Amino acid sequence: MAIRLISDVRDAPGDDEALDAYSRIVTAVARTLGPSVVSIRVGRRGAQGAGSGVVITSDGVVLTSAHVVDGHDGDLRARLVDGRETALAVAGADPLSDLAVLRAEAGDLPPAELGDADRLEVGQLVVAIGNPLGFAGSVTAGVVSALGRALPVGGPRARRVVEDVIQTDAALNPGNSGGALADSRSRLVGVNTAVAGVGLGLAVPINATTRGIIAALMGEGRVRRAYVGIAGGPRPLSPRVVAELGRDRAIEVVEVVPGSPADRAGLRAEDLIVSVDGVDVTDVGDLQRLMTAARIGSEVALGVVRGGTRTTIPIVPGELRGA
Repeated sequence: MAIRLISDVRDAPGDDEALDAYSRIVTAVARTLGPSVVSIRVGRRGAQGAGSGVVITSDGVVLTSAHVVDGHDGDLRARLVDGRETALAVAGADPLSDLAVLRAEAGDLPPAELGDADRLEVGQLVVAIGNPLGFAGSVTAGVVSALGRALPVGGPRARRVVEDVIQTDAALNPGNSGGALADSRSRLVGVNTAVAGVGLGLAVPINATTRGIIAALMGEGRVRRAYVGIAGGPRPLSPRVVAELGRDRAIEVVEVVPGSPADRAGLRAEDLIVSVDGVDVTDVGDLQRLMTAARIGSEVALGVVRGGTRTTIPIVPGELRGA
């Protein structure tokens, strides 16, 4: 019987080619996107913090995490991989998406190409580039571990959930926040925002929703959102309502904020919200996505199931303020 040596296994056809293919992807992403990733120094009342950012326009617009620049004292600087330094100013920050847009004094910067995180799949290769522990331009690679995670953000008065957060096992450490998460074609698909635990990292996706947030921050310096003033969660519907609506879940109102639009409209705990202006909703994320600036101050028809009976409740959403 022939014995196959370890060296024979190591030299098996295709092994080197596979490793080279993986390496070529990671090195290509690092080479292409690396110059667009900056390290950010943040002054805070005599102390200094650090984070990362990604250049998204050649005239100096830099995208980062809102918590990276939170509480800064005006001393914000970026260092590029080519050694250049430039002062930064905050154009707008949105704690409820954990995104911030900065403007650099320097021009002629290399912008990243924006991708679409909605096209990612679990198991897909991703590459993280940032400034972990002060080591600028660090590159790590991994896979998309999960999609559709939720990240609670904001303060106690305006708690909100960032939906569809990307979970990855690419190594992230303090200082990676605000850095780039890229696909194999060097496109920016996420902004690294948090380390969830050993081997777990989270990134805010770059998709149609966050592109709108970035545009609002660039144009107006803030993001306007409507709100109704409830705390709620998904709840299964009764078989009779399921037969009527053709779906099995709705948003159960757990709490109504006193003095809120929901309170004024007469919503009650245990009401089940099934639609907004005829658009089906099944969880709080659906409701949040529909609470756009256009609905502030305009009457909205909430489809509600109360005590097993379907009804429509008119409500005028207010503007969500504070974080």
